[in-house]
Amino acid sequence: MSGVIDIGFVELFAASALMLVAGIVSWRLSLGQEKNIAISTVRAFVQLLAMGFILIYLFQYQSWWLVLIVLLIMTLCATQIAVSRVKQSVKGLWLPTFASLLLSAITIAFIVVEGVIQPDPWYSARQLIPIAGMALGNAMSATAVATDRLFADMDSRSNEMFTLIALGATPREAAYPSIKAAVGAGILPTLATMCAAGIVQIPGMMSGQILAGANPVIAAKYQIVVLLMMSAATTIAIVVICFLTFRKRFSKEGYYLDVGIRS
Repeated sequence: MSGVIDIGFVELFAASALMLVAGIVSWRLSLGQEKNIAISTVRAFVQLLAMGFILIYLFQYQSWWLVLIVLLIMTLCATQIAVSRVKQSVKGLWLPTFASLLLSAITIAFIVVEGVIQPDPWYSARQLIPIAGMALGNAMSATAVATDRLFADMDSRSNEMFTLIALGATPREAAYPSIKAAVGAGILPTLATMCAAGIVQIPGMMSGQILAGANPVIAAKYQIVVLLMMSAATTIAIVVICFLTFRKRFSKEGYYLDVGIRS
């Protein structure tokens, strides 16, 4: 089989015209998203090309500490993006979000690379960086969704929360139904992707390997591992973030903080 077909830079920049579809829709419907669409397009170009050049350097001169620095930077960026996507007004989300992403995505990525793929050396950037990136991306989105759902659900249950606390329930017991709802909402997108894989869509990693000339069955095996990895990383991330942050709606004494008494 032939290798991947290179895309020229002229063709690459010409492809940006596809974003005119979103821009025209935003303009015609007065959505006011034209600026965001343009910024997102430019960021995608710059960030992906920059990562490509960084990976070329890493593949040639990789060392364990360089690979770990790149993973740390990726986790920090994912944390910032996840926190910025949370619509609810909650202070002190940055550290719990970072901890949940580090504990889930990076840990699961190491387990998959070392336990399943088994590259040599163990810190091989060609395997570790893409795998960790996929795990981080999915965990990041799920964390933002779960955090939003958690605090929105607790706020919608404010009267119930007051009653439960007054009757002697602990903050964890009062918040538990909201935690369950948030975890369920965070898991659903990953499960939907798994159900559609191979029937409705050929997911990203499998598509990329096929375009690069890999055996489709081998590509399918890699994709199965990636989907299982994303499910585990996503689940761990949202469970950790929910249990680390639900107390932010309660005082130190255990009272539920309604909108008017939050600092």
